[in-house]
Amino acid sequence: MSFNSAEFFVFVGIIYLLYRIIAFRGQNMMLLIASYVFYGWWDTRLLFLIVLSTVIDFNCGLMIESGRLTRSNRYLGSWLVIFAALVFGTLQWNAVQIRTAPLGISVQWGELFPLIWTGWLILLGALALIIIANLLYNRCVALKREKRRQLFLWIGICCNLGILGFLKYCNFFLESAIELIRVIGMPVELLHLSLIVPIGISFYTFKAISYVVDIYKGKMEASGSLLNFALFLGFFPTLLAGPIDRASQLLPQLSNPRSLSLQQSSEGVFLILFGLFKKVAIADGAASSVNAIYQTTGTVSWIDVVLATFLFTIQIYCDFSGYSDAARGVSKLFGIELVDNFDLPYFSQTPSEFWRRWHISLSTWLRDYLYIPLGGSRQGERRTYQNLMVTMVLGGLWHGAAWNFILWGFYQGAILCLYRALTPKIDKVKLFLSQSIELNGTKFIWGGKQDSFLTFGHEKHKIPQSPTPTLTSLPSYYSGIVLLGRIAAILLFFIITCYGWLLFGAISLAQVITFTKILFTDFGNFALSIPKPPLAVILGIPLLIGYEFLKYAVKSNLSRHFPPPVRAAFYAALIFILLMGTSNAPTQFIYSQF
Repeated sequence: MSFNSAEFFVFVGIIYLLYRIIAFRGQNMMLLIASYVFYGWWDTRLLFLIVLSTVIDFNCGLMIESGRLTRSNRYLGSWLVIFAALVFGTLQWNAVQIRTAPLGISVQWGELFPLIWTGWLILLGALALIIIANLLYNRCVALKREKRRQLFLWIGICCNLGILGFLKYCNFFLESAIELIRVIGMPVELLHLSLIVPIGISFYTFKAISYVVDIYKGKMEASGSLLNFALFLGFFPTLLAGPIDRASQLLPQLSNPRSLSLQQSSEGVFLILFGLFKKVAIADGAASSVNAIYQTTGTVSWIDVVLATFLFTIQIYCDFSGYSDAARGVSKLFGIELVDNFDLPYFSQTPSEFWRRWHISLSTWLRDYLYIPLGGSRQGERRTYQNLMVTMVLGGLWHGAAWNFILWGFYQGAILCLYRALTPKIDKVKLFLSQSIELNGTKFIWGGKQDSFLTFGHEKHKIPQSPTPTLTSLPSYYSGIVLLGRIAAILLFFIITCYGWLLFGAISLAQVITFTKILFTDFGNFALSIPKPPLAVILGIPLLIGYEFLKYAVKSNLSRHFPPPVRAAFYAALIFILLMGTSNAPTQFIYSQF
């Protein structure tokens, strides 16, 4: 069930109607059931893992904070894990068929309880885990407070990373090791495990890790409600591709009664519409042209690579930000506010600014739970560069188990390090320009607030600077220079970003090398073979760019600066192009695969 499917809107409509008529005590239970139905729609076996993670992290949070579990929490958690292992890990729910015409359910009982050893092994493993945990509980309670806190912090982190690492990266490292052994001349058989990589596991794993870490650091209190915590971890709008909301921001909203306002609902409807416009009209439409170049084994020209890379740059932004917009919009319908995951990233002038605007929930997560704990920029320049590279390479690996993602992370780390190394020279240029632009005794800074943070992810170390002037406060000659300088910086960094997406979207390292060689050695070859994108893409991209340019210029939303007729025309254009885009072949959200 995807956001851009008809069944999803039927699903949300039913949940919304039920949500409006039941009391608060039943709303969270209903949302949790809906979230598990949504996730199980893809594969019911995935539900065992999220239930297991929920119980482990909920109990770890309580043990870190108070040092003990109530008997009801112990029994409830134990039985939930066993129940989930039996129902979702052992039973084969594809044996249950739901018919719509005529309405009915058919069950093939022989296939519902198959003699598949993996399913029963999951059940036996869950039983063993529960038995061992309960036998060791009293010893854990008897530990000194700080040792106990550290123990359950590492249990929470290691369990989450262990599940994620085994399912997502086991085959990648096995195959890489085997290829390395073959290179040195030793014969070895290829070993490949038949593992299912759960969709969205990277997102809820990072949410779970941040929860136990924040409790350990005293930034928040542990949740006392397993229901509320389970909803935090499995809330269906964010489950497949984020945002990676922090428990300190989301749990209070889930723990208290929520009020629904007309303004919040109208904002939610607009975000859903805008997200679907990005996804259906632009991202899905551009996919065919991009795939014709990136999935081909034939010869392509310089212009093919350039256009395909540009379209992929737009595609991945519209695909991912479209998901985030729709997720935020659906959440608003239930009175729940999610963090904004994108802030006009392609208007960035520097790499550090880009990571304040792109996938904000991930970049801040990497900053707070990886970069700063590694030492950030507090241990000298050499260590700072090392921390930047480690953070970005691991961030690249988070996206997927493939070498091109590692290369993309290395590329992002390299440009962050290069920008940091060049910052003193850039600051001298800015100082010179600010000294040469003076009006009525007021000196002006060339750059702006986007350059105030000089480290990855905006760690809290700023350079002194003067307020950024408005262009109208400068003489026309100087304001033109400032404007051209900003445009040039945005365009230059956009080109740098596009090459990064080439690394990200390539299907192999060989393709990276081939496309890079074409860009530099086949320059000016306009032998076009890329298919023309659909009309919805051709019309949608200018509309998107115009909207985001206005938003960048006025630094606010459309409704506050334009009269109703202009807004109505914009909404009509969105709907018209969206309807045109419904003829595009639907594709899975790119980031749901991570």
